[in-house]
Amino acid sequence: MSDPMIPSSIPYIIPLLISTTDTPGGTVSADLSQHTPMMQQYLGIKAEHPDQLVFYRMGDFYELFFGDAQKAARLLDITLTQRGQSAGKPIPMAGIPYHAAEGYLARLVKLGESVVICEQIGDPALAKGPVERKVVRIVTPGTVSDEALLEERRDTLLCALFEDGTAVGAATAPALSANSVW
Repeated sequence: MSDPMIPSSIPYIIPLLISTTDTPGGTVSADLSQHTPMMQQYLGIKAEHPDQLVFYRMGDFYELFFGDAQKAARLLDITLTQRGQSAGKPIPMAGIPYHAAEGYLARLVKLGESVVICEQIGDPALAKGPVERKVVRIVTPGTVSDEALLEERRDTLLCALFEDGTAVGAATAPALSANSVW
């Protein structure tokens, strides 16, 4: 592979990530050269986070593709649409405005979902090909401490476990809530 943004192991990972139910026409091609550069970039990020929804920033929206789009559309009651084709097949797509992301994240976390936030870090005016993107945040139900994602009238208890051979340790932290003062 010539693209440094896409690990060489991806052709072996992609078939495991995207099932035949992800697109109306079947599976996503494991040959990344059949995909547009932007889809190659997305699939590379998705390969690193196969069990999490990927919010992929495109301008003023976070977009979700393939199975993530179908799942998000169902869970969030947002429109499922298509974005052209990649490898000759329609790409299921759903999106949310970036300025409304916290509300959608809160809903997904409450449903037990984990979300990867992928931002544009390159300058679109200087980019040759897709704008450089990277994962800047991962939100999971077990790691929520952001006030905007906590339920106002519910405490969130934190606990950590540690195992070292036969020894086990536990640590707890005070309850967090949207009204907590640190």
